[in-house]
Amino acid sequence: MKSQYSHYLVAIFAIFLGSQITEGVILVPYWQSLSASEFYAFYQDFGPSIGRFYTFLTIIAALIPVVITIYCFLKKAKAFRYSVISTIFAFLFVACFYIYFKETNELFYQSAFSEAALEMELIRWNNWHWGRIGLEFLSLLFLILTFQKIRNE
Repeated sequence: MKSQYSHYLVAIFAIFLGSQITEGVILVPYWQSLSASEFYAFYQDFGPSIGRFYTFLTIIAALIPVVITIYCFLKKAKAFRYSVISTIFAFLFVACFYIYFKETNELFYQSAFSEAALEMELIRWNNWHWGRIGLEFLSLLFLILTFQKIRNE
């Protein structure tokens, strides 16, 4: 695999990770500063576009380690183990969406939480979000190790 491709793939994944960190540092605290009615109005207006944006980035980022794992398997590369670990973490960060975020985001659209319950749910949402960022970071770390190993083979 050409070195420039690995740089592009790492950059794409890093952009995804950076966008997730930005969401956690800027967007979530903003949500937490809003009243329930303001939050629900914001979420009705911007939730669909935020969802499309992150769905697209998440799919692209999660596919990178999967494709590289297939590449390593076919080439019988010694980096295969690192690529599998990166892929496992990618599956885990995608699974977080289905385990927690999908249902909770739908409840946000339905304005399902009272003011106090919403405050608690946004704290829970934030904790899940930072946990997912940790999984994304680990996936990126092992992706970088994969490319380093490939380069050294």
